Amino acid sequence: MTLTLSHYLILAAVLFSISIAGIVINRKNIIILLMSIELMLLSVNLNFIAFSHYLDDLAGQVFVFFILTVAAAEAAIGLAILVVLFRNRGSINVEDIKELKW
Repeated sequence: MTLTLSHYLILAAVLFSISIAGIVINRKNIIILLMSIELMLLSVNLNFIAFSHYLDDLAGQVFVFFILTVAAAEAAIGLAILVVLFRNRGSINVEDIKELKW
């Protein structure tokens, strides 16, 4: 059995749905929210790579490198903010972060 474009698109749709469910269902833990956003970016990357492969165009694969760069920077900055927040507040709950508003 060979994998077709629809197999990759279905997998990407399932990953995207799981990430949306992780964001909607879990609004208490910031780490799970960040992981859901990363999973969402990876599902989009899977779409780019699948279409790039089946259309014999390298533009999608090049675009994936830019998305991965942004995702890595987002993860590093997000985790750094969480470490500072944990040191100051003692927890990383979303409810505690809402108290930081003006």
